[in-house]
Amino acid sequence: MTERIANLLNEQIMKELYSGYLYLDMANYYNELGLEGFENWFYIQAQEERDHAMLIRTYLHNNDQKVTLLPIDAPQENYDDYAAPLHKTLSHEKEVTASIHNIFAAAHEEKDYRSIEFLNWFVKEQGEEEKNASDLIQKYELFGSDPKGLYLLDQELKARVYAAPSLILD
Repeated sequence: MTERIANLLNEQIMKELYSGYLYLDMANYYNELGLEGFENWFYIQAQEERDHAMLIRTYLHNNDQKVTLLPIDAPQENYDDYAAPLHKTLSHEKEVTASIHNIFAAAHEEKDYRSIEFLNWFVKEQGEEEKNASDLIQKYELFGSDPKGLYLLDQELKARVYAAPSLILD
């Protein structure tokens, strides 16, 4: 693995951990509003992002690379309404996707086939992340303006459970 790829992966660890902070902040926002299902959805998102960072960390260690923990900024978001965090989530996931694609392109340029194989999982995962965020926006737009619909959507989101990622690292 080249220094360039190792540096990009170290930066991605920070981005994944920041994502976890951002989603935890959103979970806190919904908690304060009494929307426990939305809180649960974002709390699980935060767990997923932390696990993404840990997968990259393990991959770097397994390839004899130094892991450098970079500073993580606190989220500075202020939300005007229930939907604002949902839209921020989709735009944020698109930024993360672009970052993963950038690392993938660099690995391709460096002919780092092992990292390409590793990153394939993240490329697929980001497609799922964007779809999940988009689907949540769509559901909110369909049901969220009606108090009963918002309640039912909140109950649906409350039922979401965490499933740790399964990725074999070498």
